[in-house]
Amino acid sequence: MDGSGTLFGTLSGNTRDIVHKFTVELPKKHGRGGQSALRFARLREEKRHNYVRKVAETAVQLFISNDKPNISGLVLAGSADFKTDLSKSDMFDPRLAAKIIKIVDVSYGGENGFNQAIELSKEVLSNVKFVQEKQLINNFFDQVSRDTGKVVYGVDETLKALDMGAVETIIAFEQLDVSRYTFKGSDGTEVVKHLNKIQEEVPENFKDPVTDQDMEIIEKMPLLEWIANEYKKFGAALEFVTDRSSEGSQFVKGFGGFGGFLRYRLDMSQFMSEDEDDFYYDST
Repeated sequence: MDGSGTLFGTLSGNTRDIVHKFTVELPKKHGRGGQSALRFARLREEKRHNYVRKVAETAVQLFISNDKPNISGLVLAGSADFKTDLSKSDMFDPRLAAKIIKIVDVSYGGENGFNQAIELSKEVLSNVKFVQEKQLINNFFDQVSRDTGKVVYGVDETLKALDMGAVETIIAFEQLDVSRYTFKGSDGTEVVKHLNKIQEEVPENFKDPVTDQDMEIIEKMPLLEWIANEYKKFGAALEFVTDRSSEGSQFVKGFGGFGGFLRYRLDMSQFMSEDEDDFYYDST
């Protein structure tokens, strides 16, 4: 935030989203003396006060859901002193004030300033993400151990549940090396397969199951790129995780590095692939 406007953005994994922005015109400092200057100073201070109030109120609308913060940490950035004023203001919701992890000076406004703020806050954001990642995956493990039926794992199984609208949050290993292939089948319809590096070495994975002929590849793209572009269409959230924590490493090795939390209980057995290679992602 600065004297020209405010941008609100979120960072989740490697995904950056601008969720809201507005511009504002604040009067510059007045050079004349006398009563005119006093009146101008009062007006200027009132506009600054209203600006800070608007930022504070908008932050609540965007970052508080069901009476609690929907963010893990908050970075305040700007080229002026508004960010400091906001952090100390009684108008700023204490629930969000408690989430402030850094206040940084940036040289730019808008998206460039947003990106610079992320860069300047990289270390502290990394620490927050590490804690958040451990909590997320431990919650996943807990659901698995209690057999709640509220989680799914494996590429094909998770995507089937996603297509049903059953996935609330997708969890994806940020270095998942799986490609999404779209083939043209013998009957002219499209056939989609998700193959890791080992599966790409198996000729049968590229053959039409009816004719046993090689299928024409219409498109090949990284699965993570497809997910990043499409997940919102399914009403799901997306969380990227690393393998740098013990929990993350276990999620990658034991659950294929791809899964999710479900909105409602599903019978996992209906998603089990006949070929186990389709179910587990080999990260080696």
